[in-house]
Amino acid sequence: MTDLAAIGFTPDTGVADSAWHEDVPTSGSVELPPDPHALDGLGRNHSIETALADLVDNSVDAGADQVLIRFIQRDGRLRSLYVVDNGKGMSPDVIDTAMTVGGRREYGSADLGKFGLGMKASSFSQARSLTVLSLAVGNEPVGRRWKLSGRQDFRCDVVPSDFVAAELARDWGVPLARCGTVIRWDDVTGFPVTDDPVRVQEFVTAAATRILNHLGLVFHRLIARQRLGIKVDVEDVTTGLTGPPFDVAALDPFAYHKSGNPDYPKQLVAAVDRYRLEFNCHIWPARSKSEHFRLPGGQVERQGLYFYRRGRLLHAGGWDGVTVSDPRLQLARVEIDIEDDVAGLFQMNPEKSRVTVGPEFAHLAEAAVAEDGTTIADYLRDAEGTYKKSRERSRNRRRMHPPGKGFERTLKRAIADEVPFLDDERPLDIRWRRMEGLDFFSVDREENVLWLNDRYRAPLLGGRRGGLNDAPLVKALLYLLTEEVFQGEYLGPKDKDNIALWQEILTAAARAEMFRSEKG
Repeated sequence: MTDLAAIGFTPDTGVADSAWHEDVPTSGSVELPPDPHALDGLGRNHSIETALADLVDNSVDAGADQVLIRFIQRDGRLRSLYVVDNGKGMSPDVIDTAMTVGGRREYGSADLGKFGLGMKASSFSQARSLTVLSLAVGNEPVGRRWKLSGRQDFRCDVVPSDFVAAELARDWGVPLARCGTVIRWDDVTGFPVTDDPVRVQEFVTAAATRILNHLGLVFHRLIARQRLGIKVDVEDVTTGLTGPPFDVAALDPFAYHKSGNPDYPKQLVAAVDRYRLEFNCHIWPARSKSEHFRLPGGQVERQGLYFYRRGRLLHAGGWDGVTVSDPRLQLARVEIDIEDDVAGLFQMNPEKSRVTVGPEFAHLAEAAVAEDGTTIADYLRDAEGTYKKSRERSRNRRRMHPPGKGFERTLKRAIADEVPFLDDERPLDIRWRRMEGLDFFSVDREENVLWLNDRYRAPLLGGRRGGLNDAPLVKALLYLLTEEVFQGEYLGPKDKDNIALWQEILTAAARAEMFRSEKG
């Protein structure tokens, strides 16, 4: 530790003015442009999925409702990555502003952009070369490129309009005839340096999974409202073949089938000074197997606050001083929309992946109350109580096979919310097929399938069109009735007697349905 007295430091305690001046004089200025290598440091907190989310933000701001993310493979190796949208495109002046480091445009009230760094920071976090190609109505195609390697100044490369037009005209599956934008990354730093097909496929599968999950979560409101569609595919330019696209599905952290507590969701409202904030409090059902609950990172990490701005999820989980994370609170999630009137309470990081709250936020959370008087503290106790009660109930409920093929998606979700599943067991399928006799069903323990006789399908559907997941009510009842006979090493006498009983009664009922259908 430095001893100030030992080096002769003594405070001035006299009454005379010291040498300190309140104002600092200046005698001119010098221009100090940033070093070109400053570009190397942009976006270092980005992952490939958060970087792509930033580009999709720009697409949404440009009015796009279709976005394609495409990996380019050549001679076995991954070479480039494209983001293509059908937004309004850019004129020469607009694209120059967009490619200026720190360039700020005027943001509209509905825009997701904020800092003027998004496209550059996200792109340079993943690639050494960024090319932007665009067409706006009434303008010629225009293109610009930044390359990090060997750069000595901030002069941006101009891409010839004929090359821009040719790139825009490629088969993207996104309409770009009148306007649109193509962003191209080359020298992508995270791509594997190999042409080994197994390793390349493993990388693409892992990266695409992260991209689909993250974009599905971040943009779930826009996707669910059909304001935005996002696809991911891979094009092999050596063979000229493009793989089937994968659609980004909405991953809604509040899309439970039934609330875990019948008193929720509740809206708690806080008004302190000039701020008003709504806390939409939810309690998930326990033991949910839904992908909307089991988000990347785990349900314990995903408990807490979810901040949205203009329909875009900025922050998914954590309590930010309201309380501390606890496994007993894993069913608790709170929606909070940040509008401009409360923007001063929050600070969003440049990657738009986290919100930092100001000191006033804790006061608002404590002051929040529902119409029935529920406070945040009450909500947290209710969420914890719901979790504890579910743990007691789950110990007493019989474990069953998970539902497999033949079950409608919402039915699977409802079963998962209520039934504890057997570990390491194959799902139980319920399928239709034509049988020789009149029996309504047959038990196939070897394949783990309950087969239904197709001759009764039309009468049971009442004229409706059949499909893999049809007749959900019939299948739900049969699942509850017969699932137990698929457990154990063999069928005992009681199991066989039950199957014979069910067969007689259900076959008689199915034949009655067929008779009524033919008669009427």
